[in-house]
Amino acid sequence: MSPQEPFGARLRHAMDTRGPLCVGIDPHASLLAAWGLNDDIQGLESFTRTVVEALADQVAVFKPQSAFFERFGSRGVAVLERAVADLRAAGGLVVMDAKRGDIGSTMAAYAETYLRKDAPLFSDALTVSPYLGYGSLKPAVDLARESGAGLFVLALTSNPEGAEVQRAVREDGRSIGATMLGHLAAENAGAAPMGSYGAVVGATLGDLSTFELDINGPLLAPGIGAQGATPADLPRVFGAAVRNVVPNVSRGVLKAGPDAGALRDAAERFADEVRAAVDAA
Repeated sequence: MSPQEPFGARLRHAMDTRGPLCVGIDPHASLLAAWGLNDDIQGLESFTRTVVEALADQVAVFKPQSAFFERFGSRGVAVLERAVADLRAAGGLVVMDAKRGDIGSTMAAYAETYLRKDAPLFSDALTVSPYLGYGSLKPAVDLARESGAGLFVLALTSNPEGAEVQRAVREDGRSIGATMLGHLAAENAGAAPMGSYGAVVGATLGDLSTFELDINGPLLAPGIGAQGATPADLPRVFGAAVRNVVPNVSRGVLKAGPDAGALRDAAERFADEVRAAVDAA
């Protein structure tokens, strides 16, 4: 698949060939300790290198959480830059989990950090927060389109606190979350095989049949594994949109480390379980 293809097309190809799975790369202190590593830059480097070398040529999508690298300062960001480059060189797609959101030139600067092709942290897609208004994301939407990248917009997140904003009802009777999904459906109109503008929708939320999840774009679904959701839950939660779900698993795979073979086995097992659940839907 050519890197010039839009993100949605590259994502569809990656999930069809490598399996429908996104592995989160979240090097928090407790996970480093579980691997027998110190919570320092050396531990971060060892952890990240092991994950990349074990999984980069196997898993479709990777979602590094920027904050866990940023907490080590510039040296941590350098580790993240190297990981992004190595993952993409091996054919993996990188969704940078930075949840950026601002207005005007500041949003444009965030977009340039992750979505400009020659940027050190250029990623295939970026998570963004629309809660300064969906229109505030325009610089990221535009640059993603120009670069062939994608976005994942926070719409119906898995954390309980999210409901007070995302399920609040507007004057037109639509919830905020539904409004965000509507904007994304408009961005993806006419795209094939899938649009590049996705939503973050938690796999732990239960029945979402009152929301129009078929936005012709990907649905990044946290909550599989340690948060309690299972691959078998996906058809019930996502309904007709289940084939476009990108299930994110972090601890469920990473706890198998630091053994590279065990990491690969864990990722393959989750991908197989998701594929089976989607095929049976």
